[in-house]
Amino acid sequence: MKIRPTRVRGAAATVAASGLVATALVAVPAANATLDAPGGGVTTRSDTGGVAAKLAQRLGDRSAGAYVDQATRNLVVTVTDAKAAQAVRAAGAVPKSVARSGSDLKKVMAALKRDATVPGTAWAVDPAANQVVLTMDSTVKGARFTKVRSAATKQGAAVRTTRVAGRFRMFTAGGDPIYTGSARCSLGFNVRKGSEYYFLTAGHCTEAGSTWTDESGGALGGNAGSSFPGNDYGLVKYDSSPEDTQGGVTVNGQFQDITGAADATVGETVTRSGSTTGVHDGQVTALNQTVNYQEGSVSGLIQTTVCAEPGDSGGPLFAGSSAVGLTSGGSGDCSSGGVTFFQPVTEPLSAFGVEIY
Repeated sequence: MKIRPTRVRGAAATVAASGLVATALVAVPAANATLDAPGGGVTTRSDTGGVAAKLAQRLGDRSAGAYVDQATRNLVVTVTDAKAAQAVRAAGAVPKSVARSGSDLKKVMAALKRDATVPGTAWAVDPAANQVVLTMDSTVKGARFTKVRSAATKQGAAVRTTRVAGRFRMFTAGGDPIYTGSARCSLGFNVRKGSEYYFLTAGHCTEAGSTWTDESGGALGGNAGSSFPGNDYGLVKYDSSPEDTQGGVTVNGQFQDITGAADATVGETVTRSGSTTGVHDGQVTALNQTVNYQEGSVSGLIQTTVCAEPGDSGGPLFAGSSAVGLTSGGSGDCSSGGVTFFQPVTEPLSAFGVEIY
């Protein structure tokens, strides 16, 4: 699909900036399911994130995360006491008693940040196992490996370690369809603030250049905001208002409207679109993922089983009509499979004061 300043639609307009490299991953049990709500109703996949987020806010450290159980099709919320379990049942979800609270696991991740932050590592909470999963890629060797293993051992059974083959990187490359200098990145989602129109992409892309063009060299716009490392999102302001003001994504040649944004939930099915690899589905396997890229650490990412390749950075992750994230990085490819990390889209929407339309 050609991206032009007057008619750019978010999803299939995906690409990435060349020359940027990254690291890390984690594997967590996944499930693709809906949540059975009280009274026989059904909460859609895109709604489970909102339900889980509200419960997490209400329960605080009395919960250590939530996930969708693949076998039962229920949203499962971990709890540490009977009162929290009662609140979960009242919300229509299933409580699961665990030994470690959210506070306990936060302390574990803080210790890993202090003692195990080296390129090629990543960690996130596995809510089903009530553990923190620490992953090392193949570049973590020698003294670095010893350092990371020692940090994990100190935390006992609260940490599970895994190794993955290859080196983890950001999915950046030269190609099509949005460009800044020698870099190529994906358009994520069209957004607006009043009568001004923008698009979101990855922050490591907007750090690579300040002005953007389409594949024919036509001007799209310039950077209006960027956050990387720490986060991985950027905002580009269109030079002129698009003639087609409907936001959405293109999936296999068909337009799909995106009407809002949603939080991800472990176990839900999500879809990613990229200019290199097209449209692919997968499951969310972890939230609040910390990834230690060569260029710096990024926290709060969504981990998925969706594949991606160089050229897909910045592209959209969505569930139904809800925007969920922006492609950041990962490992593997769409032939052998892999793991991909996404920046939650709700964060840049709030930071920049823009909205999906």
